[in-house]
Amino acid sequence: MRIAVLDDYQKVAHRFADWDSLGADVVFFHDHLSDTNAVTKALEGFDVVVAMRERTPFTAERLEALPALRLLVTTGPVNASIDTEAARRLGITVCGTGMPYHAAAELTWGLILSLSRHIQEESLGMRDGDWQRTVGGDLAGRTLGIVGLGTLGLRIAAVGMAFGMRVVAWSNNLDPAYAADHGVEALDKHGLFLTSDIITVHYRLSERSEGIIGAEELGWMKPTALLINTSRGPLVDASALAAALREGRIGGAALDVYDAEPLPADDALRTAPNTLLTPHVGYVTEETYEVFYRDAVEDIAAFRDGTPVRVLTP
Repeated sequence: MRIAVLDDYQKVAHRFADWDSLGADVVFFHDHLSDTNAVTKALEGFDVVVAMRERTPFTAERLEALPALRLLVTTGPVNASIDTEAARRLGITVCGTGMPYHAAAELTWGLILSLSRHIQEESLGMRDGDWQRTVGGDLAGRTLGIVGLGTLGLRIAAVGMAFGMRVVAWSNNLDPAYAADHGVEALDKHGLFLTSDIITVHYRLSERSEGIIGAEELGWMKPTALLINTSRGPLVDASALAAALREGRIGGAALDVYDAEPLPADDALRTAPNTLLTPHVGYVTEETYEVFYRDAVEDIAAFRDGTPVRVLTP
């Protein structure tokens, strides 16, 4: 059995699970495979592929070009970038793994605090010999707007209330009673963007939600308001956001996710003012990787033994 483990950027996947127990040829790929030709050429002849979240899409075209592939494991319990129907048609089993949900919420608050208190700028200033460049913003008494009040949104809300913030939320199907049960006020979309001092996005990406925050929504925001996105890049219109930042129409943005990942070197967001950018590390933690790779090895062993687990193929 030949196993490919993709997008091991930090070169650490080997230490988070007992790959040797599989008695297989395991190859760790440390560089991202971007286009279809690179993916199919690199993965030719592999029986098993372990994909890291949605970093590498597996479309019908790519799956059809990998005739040796029999098992595709994705880290996490779902992966919108895998064509599971094509996989089923081609006889490829798709399995998932568990996923802790606290890591992304923790990073979200790190970004909120760093952006609002100018931590990155002050740290760089200290290295340049400066002292106190900025005046930070407060959280207590401010309004936190949450776009999407699911598992992650509720974690964000609890911390916001602990900081003494008013917490409001919106989603297309948000039940006001459900929100109220968690101490959150449900608003319509316009009301949330108009009144919030900090807006954080925790929404599931789909065809209906792509671009759910565009030029109109950004135009409703206060000129001092901050936008945080640790969910999925395409939820926010990147061009409209870059323009709003350049023109000073919002106070700033902290982003961990992007339309294209890795983010191209010439992307406008890299040079936009008042931004804090991280390379999609919301789930990149020791505990998360332990769950991902441990479960991936379990998936492979179970498939080899004819009893696949955590199957996602329809």
